[in-house]
Amino acid sequence: MTTHYTRAHWEDRLSTLVPNGRLFIDGKAEDAASGETFTRIRPMDGKPGAVLARGNAADIDRAVKSARKAFESGIWRHREPLEKKKIMLKWAELIRAHGEELALLETLDVGKPVMASLTVDVRLCADGIQFYAEMIDKLYDEIAPTGPNARALVRKVPLGVIGAITPWNYPMIIDAWKLGPAIAAGNSVVLKPAEQSSLTAIRLAELAVEAGIPTGVFNVVTGYGEETGKPLALHMDVDMIAFTGSTEVGKLIMGYAAQSNIKRVALELGGKSPLVVFEDADLDAAASAAAWGCFYNSGETCHASTRLLVHRSVQDALIEKIRAVTASDITLAHPFEPGAQIGALIEEAHMEKVLSMIAAGEKEGARRAFGAERVLSETGGFYVSPGVFVDTTNDMSLARQEIFGPVLAAIPFDTEEEALALANDTIYGLAGAVFTRDMGRAHRMSEAIHAGTVWINTYDMSNFSTPFGGFKQSGFGRDRSVHAIDKYCDYKTIWQQF
Repeated sequence: MTTHYTRAHWEDRLSTLVPNGRLFIDGKAEDAASGETFTRIRPMDGKPGAVLARGNAADIDRAVKSARKAFESGIWRHREPLEKKKIMLKWAELIRAHGEELALLETLDVGKPVMASLTVDVRLCADGIQFYAEMIDKLYDEIAPTGPNARALVRKVPLGVIGAITPWNYPMIIDAWKLGPAIAAGNSVVLKPAEQSSLTAIRLAELAVEAGIPTGVFNVVTGYGEETGKPLALHMDVDMIAFTGSTEVGKLIMGYAAQSNIKRVALELGGKSPLVVFEDADLDAAASAAAWGCFYNSGETCHASTRLLVHRSVQDALIEKIRAVTASDITLAHPFEPGAQIGALIEEAHMEKVLSMIAAGEKEGARRAFGAERVLSETGGFYVSPGVFVDTTNDMSLARQEIFGPVLAAIPFDTEEEALALANDTIYGLAGAVFTRDMGRAHRMSEAIHAGTVWINTYDMSNFSTPFGGFKQSGFGRDRSVHAIDKYCDYKTIWQQF
């Protein structure tokens, strides 16, 4: 029987939901060592939400000790590959079975439409765990070429204890990007979710133990970055930090790694991705891609197409098409409304930051074509409408800084060379796109744009077979694909002389 998802359905589910906000260490719920808690404010209506444990360095140390004990015991890394695969597949199925609960927890935390949480975030989280589960019994060691009197075995071995620090914009998806390959490779993990979005991380850990993953292999410590993320990155018994978040914090993480035990670091950081539209492009396709690429998830996407580089001759026509797509297809509403395509920003402080950056852009001379204003203030929630600015130049703050809101800056160009120079004139290199019917130009541009992913005549299309990550100050290391396993492993040579 198909569930008819109405606002009343989600309100009914919410009335019986009791979120667990405690730490998850060594297979069980724990209070913070200090006994302190903090209350999450719901983005959709500004009301008090879940109460969460406020972890600190003592809790990080407890979690790391649990993870190290599990790793050294070999209870997971030495288990038969087929058995590990079956357990992780069961974990993925449990995620799907608890989809409505997880979607509701995600929406309460981050304010996105609950149907997006259910049909996108829960689905991709489960798919990610499944993808890496299915790799476990397909990872082969190597025999290196040697002379006849020797044999050299090259083994891919897990690093040990992984510290994962994940952001609030796509919590379940990005958790799966870290947890899937790290645990499949045989590591133990201490996950520090963003303080704004901890509920699904805790629930994922509970479901992992229910699936059969041994206690200590996956631990969750909630709390603020300075009080939990920093101690995790500085911990002397953590072998690697996998971080997704801002470039500013990424730089701190690198410093903490250097100050401690020179632990491995993998960083997926900010972006200011260019979407380049030439005069011969399919403007309807480009308008849809630009709108969805920038405005989806209320613009809170690291690779959002926030810089629209458009040939001067078609700029006005394209902006009008983007306006039409936004008005007809991208509905901003309360997250429980079935037709909502985008919802609230993560918190009041972030909304005020987005609005202040919009004001700064206008002061610099950018002109508002439409939108980019606070709306639905009567709900108590934190909503900003999708908007486009024109008369923008690439040296303005709207074009330079990662706004992390539904704000698109349109910048005109006249030649292919100018378009390429503008596309690469940024500290970031996470993603980009080219729209043109000239395939020669499409391939020249896609090769020359310095970014980890470049799309041709589309935007934000991907699957787990393709690696994701950035160049320049968008970080290094890749999530997704078979290559993600590599960063959670190292190569060990065993040489036998006959």
